[in-house]
Amino acid sequence: MVAASASIRRILVMTTILDSTLTAAQRSAVEHIDGPLLILAGPGSGKTRVVTHRIAYLTQQGVSPRQIVALTFTNKAADEMRHRVESLVTRAGEFHLSTFHRFCSRLLRRYASLVGLGEHFTIYDTDDSARALRHTLEKAGISNTTFSPRQIASEISRAKNNLVEADRYEPPNGLPLGTVVAEIYPLYQQQLLSASAVDFDDLLLHVAVLLRENPELRKTLDEEFKYVLIDEYQDTNFAQYAILRALSQDHPNLAATGDPDQSIFGWRGANIENILRFEEDFPAVRVVRLEQNYRSTKSILRVADKLIVHNLNRKHKELFTDNPEGNPVELTCYVDQREEANAIARHIVEEIDSGRRRAQDFGIFYRINALSRTLELALREHGVPYQLVRGLEFFQRKEIKDIIAYLQLINNPSDDVAFLRTLNTPRRGIGKKTLQCLTRHSEEHGISLLESARSAGMIGQIAKRSAVRVATFVAIIDELSEKAAAPLEELMGLVMSNSGYHESLAHSDNEEDLERLANIEELLTLAREFDAQHPEAACLEVFLEEIALVGDTDDWEEETDRATLMTLHAAKGLEFPVVFLIAAEEGLLPHERSREDPDQIEEERRLLFVGITRAQQELKISIARRRDFRGQRRLTIPSQFLMELPRDELRMADSEGLGGYDGDEEPDAGAIARKVAKRHEAASGEAPPLTTAAELGKGQPIGGSRPIAETFSIDSESFHVGMPVAHPKYGLGKIAALSGPAQRRTATVNFVTAGVRKFRLHESPLRPVGRKP
Repeated sequence: MVAASASIRRILVMTTILDSTLTAAQRSAVEHIDGPLLILAGPGSGKTRVVTHRIAYLTQQGVSPRQIVALTFTNKAADEMRHRVESLVTRAGEFHLSTFHRFCSRLLRRYASLVGLGEHFTIYDTDDSARALRHTLEKAGISNTTFSPRQIASEISRAKNNLVEADRYEPPNGLPLGTVVAEIYPLYQQQLLSASAVDFDDLLLHVAVLLRENPELRKTLDEEFKYVLIDEYQDTNFAQYAILRALSQDHPNLAATGDPDQSIFGWRGANIENILRFEEDFPAVRVVRLEQNYRSTKSILRVADKLIVHNLNRKHKELFTDNPEGNPVELTCYVDQREEANAIARHIVEEIDSGRRRAQDFGIFYRINALSRTLELALREHGVPYQLVRGLEFFQRKEIKDIIAYLQLINNPSDDVAFLRTLNTPRRGIGKKTLQCLTRHSEEHGISLLESARSAGMIGQIAKRSAVRVATFVAIIDELSEKAAAPLEELMGLVMSNSGYHESLAHSDNEEDLERLANIEELLTLAREFDAQHPEAACLEVFLEEIALVGDTDDWEEETDRATLMTLHAAKGLEFPVVFLIAAEEGLLPHERSREDPDQIEEERRLLFVGITRAQQELKISIARRRDFRGQRRLTIPSQFLMELPRDELRMADSEGLGGYDGDEEPDAGAIARKVAKRHEAASGEAPPLTTAAELGKGQPIGGSRPIAETFSIDSESFHVGMPVAHPKYGLGKIAALSGPAQRRTATVNFVTAGVRKFRLHESPLRPVGRKP
């Protein structure tokens, strides 16, 4: 009787697991037991449901929960998986459900001694790792290397993710950075081992090496974890690939779920080839395609599908949905980014006020964080509550706070907090001992740290070299203070140039540094707008006061009912009833650094695909005719990806009230480009830069894009901070600052031999280096 009752319970649970709502494809994946399995899961296809139901099904077939490992990439995804499994089986606590890094950490705890670690080793976060690296550089006596610790850390991370150990590292193609890393990497690893510590990359590296160099251990773990399920397989790097292969040799029951069309983290080490070659790695694999989308409307899904077929490195899928047809995808061209942001904010307000939507229904996506500032301001002005996902508000970002700290110190020399933030930012080789001496001196004499720094040469405990560096910093602040009454854009440009902050980021090829560079250059755009609104002189203090108020958080930021601003990368795994996708322009999407590499162009296209497929009911894509970005005003070029969207699926709109593109013109992005060109020609009396569909891609994109009227004359908008220039009398120089409107735009130039000079650009023979006068 007891056995019969248990059998009945088992049948009931099985019925729950294999309920009638599973599609044939989903059921095929859930019922698969032994052998490799590849689940190609399109966006919104219920892959998490399939994975969790399969875990439950395996247990009902007699597989011990302790033999099942299910891995994903974020704690949120792991928690969601665990919650769903718990709703299906009673022994969920026995499963190994976690992130990849947490799983590796647990393994490493068990076998720490095999890699020279203590059982209670410390896991360093990013800041801890950075401190350890800086300490290593200082001990090696090369703390003044031309490469920043962040650049060195990035290259070490790349090496570890590719299973290149410290004693086997060789500089790639003889690059100078690689030469420095070849010296530092072994010392850094020794520093970690001496402290019985690991960084995040070590969690993968050490486990992969353990499995490779200990065959018996690998065999033991392969037996222990007979069934391995990995989600988002397209995001795995080489180290993770090696670990998964090692655990699936004797018992090749590896189930990989993913979508090559959503592989967007190549810059972070993810290798799309891992999923593309899965069938070569496991010839006996069963391939299941989840093609039914449960998220988006038919119109949105068709647009996404027509876009992604232009990629070559992919696994073909036929996406479809039983959802309603829905509204057409909208593509709107705005005059500039301010009109774009205000229109989005107004639309959200109207939808909320009408009761049709809540703030949380809206997601606003952009390619890089620097584009969020105008949106943040517009949402504030219209009273729309919002949140930034995986980002900080513009004025709370480190690089922005660094530049603002210079302005604060200029405005108030007694501001010790600003002094501490700017003294070694960017790095000037001023150490803790020197700072301790300055602090002691200021306390003994009751003066500010800046005043104390003026006496550095007289403080006996400070080495002469350090005193010189401190004096150099003081001279920079004094020189900038003399310009405190200058237009804000000019002063801010001088801060970035004279401090070395702009140059320290501009010479980096690190993704994070380039993002920071874009952000501080966007600060120049803000300064220019501020000058236009405050033509009176000496308005620095007014600006700082406004910044302080903007940075203050309001009560509504703690609420959950908020619109969401995020990069396209951050949007992965999320969904919203309404999605705004802004700045679909060359140089931004695709990003300017991708245009020469076909593989990177494909990743950028996948990024747009991910953004489109986050939308459930409405998708609104936008471009601007001109965009103030990174301190420059540019006529934009519509993204080449817009030309790949199905024209009959789009509703084209023009912000100046022209409505859709009917009549003789084709309703595509090229039509928008042609209208932009016609308006520019009518307004200026001259032909515009190349912006038509036929000419798309022949010009340089924004950020290296064609400035207004550049083809015919060098106008004031062609210049930007940091640009090398030439003058027939003064020779070569570099622009340190800019200020003023177009016809009265002024440049401050640091010449190599002639010192600092100022020019009214409209009347000057000044030319960018490499261009004909």
